[in-house]
Amino acid sequence: MDAAEPPRLIRLENQIQPYAWGSRSAIPALLGVPENGKPQAELWLGAHPVAPSRVPGGRALGEWLAEDAGARLGAKTVERFGAQLPFLLKVLAAAEPLSLQAHPSLEQAKAGFAREEEAGVPLTAPHRNYRDANHKPEIICALTKFEALCGFRSIAETVRVLDAFGVDPQLLRERGLRAFFERVMTDKSLRLTTPAAGTFDKEAALVKKLSAKYPGDVGVLGALLLNHLTLEPGEALYLGAGNLHAYLEGTGVELMANSDNVLRGGLTPKHVDVAELLSVLEFTDGPPRVLKPNARGEYETPAPDFRLSRIELRGEHTFESGLPQILLCVEGGATELPKGASVFVPATERVTLKGEATIFRATPGL
Repeated sequence: MDAAEPPRLIRLENQIQPYAWGSRSAIPALLGVPENGKPQAELWLGAHPVAPSRVPGGRALGEWLAEDAGARLGAKTVERFGAQLPFLLKVLAAAEPLSLQAHPSLEQAKAGFAREEEAGVPLTAPHRNYRDANHKPEIICALTKFEALCGFRSIAETVRVLDAFGVDPQLLRERGLRAFFERVMTDKSLRLTTPAAGTFDKEAALVKKLSAKYPGDVGVLGALLLNHLTLEPGEALYLGAGNLHAYLEGTGVELMANSDNVLRGGLTPKHVDVAELLSVLEFTDGPPRVLKPNARGEYETPAPDFRLSRIELRGEHTFESGLPQILLCVEGGATELPKGASVFVPATERVTLKGEATIFRATPGL
């Protein structure tokens, strides 16, 4: 490469969020650095102002992108999303359950953000629901076995579970999921009994685990209403607006719209706003679809903000799309991209990597 030629791969320096539920070992192992004895829950790769990645020289990625948006983000991205990166890539490492939560649609996020701005709620206030005006669809792809709760079980299955745990399902049968879930989230008098041995053992273990950490929390019963599944490495879940979920344990690569809006219903010491959560939830029921990559390594979702790909590099691979890309190596290594490293590839660049590696690629879903 000529000394005057700008680098095609922009090495990223990323920030770690030390949330209490995080693993102490998973992210340090990926990055090849010593553990610090504290939880390290999420590694953020992107331009979100809460924890932006930085380019060589220490500048925030978003500031650097806006300086020459046409070349760095590409015309298609700028036309659709403006001079900003529309996605946020993370490595999520959960040693303990996350909160019972959902994310708003774009319209709900815009309205909620404007409402809290008008009310003068500081962006950093712990009771703030909307920290930006964007939606937050997301995909989580397992790096290890990954345990999750995702979406409401079928009503028929939920009735059987409730009967086993001594909760009257009459309201669910008569008025449906919305009315029943609202009661679960607001009626602290509801109690669970232990099912007979050999029946619903997985659900009983979940209740025991959650109750030990959050005794008396309404979210424990709320969790029983959700599909409980374990992803194998390489499998993924897509969660659209209003999908009630909670990640329980494991490490995965998560890609989402560039937002930090989370509405919580329980299983957390953080701010819970049941009324706001209820206003954004989708109450469809049934098992979620587990995603696997297509022939190009892509996980297909309806989100225009992002597309996630899992590339098994065995020799040589060329990355080009006319779109901005973030590449993250999670196993093995490639030229200019060892394990744990991440780079931004401008939209105008065509990059060929060589090596033996597993690489995750994030681009807009355009």
